Amino acid sequence: MNRVFGRKKAPGPPPPSLGEASQGVGGRMESIDVKITQLDKELKVYRDKLKTTKSPAAKKNLQKRAMEVLKRKRMYETQRDQLAGQQFNIDQAAFGIESAKATVSTVAAMKAANTELKNVMKNDLKIDDVDELADDMAEMMDEFQEINEALAQNFATPDDIDEADLEAELDMLGDELEEEFAEEDAVPSYLQESTSLPAHPTAIPGGGGKVPVAANGGGGQKVDEYGLPVET
Repeated sequence: MNRVFGRKKAPGPPPPSLGEASQGVGGRMESIDVKITQLDKELKVYRDKLKTTKSPAAKKNLQKRAMEVLKRKRMYETQRDQLAGQQFNIDQAAFGIESAKATVSTVAAMKAANTELKNVMKNDLKIDDVDELADDMAEMMDEFQEINEALAQNFATPDDIDEADLEAELDMLGDELEEEFAEEDAVPSYLQESTSLPAHPTAIPGGGGKVPVAANGGGGQKVDEYGLPVET
């Protein structure tokens, strides 16, 4: 039977991951860079010898060896460029896989959140309850506004004053102010000059009769109620 249908192949080792493949390519590139550096040193040596060599045959031999070294260098550079392209493709594939996994996780999380949100909206959060709460809050704020307006009223101020009353009150205040200013500008009575008073007293205050005359015959000089002479 095994000869007819063949024997089932045993499973081989698992393929390397993209990370392992990238590391392997990177290691090969590093080894090639080391070889290129060594060839650069050899080319520098040949260049210095070509500058100092005067024999045409020796110079031709050096040029031949330098050409072989340069060919190997170009070959390694080509291999390094190919490996760099492979590594770029591997890294790009790894990045794509990571992005796809992240997208799958994001979609799964969004689905779970959507399901949970639907359950909350269905069981715990109803639109009718929200509308009722908003109406209650609006009604409460209106009541607070009415209370504040009632408390802010000035009960001592009458509300039936019109513009005519205001103008009359202002005219009255203007007249009173003019009278006060006139009184302030007037000269007091005790500072006013009076022409009705005599230059000298002719009688004793309090109705005591005329001012007495000195008894010593002082030429008719008048004296006051205490007997003191009064200047004339």
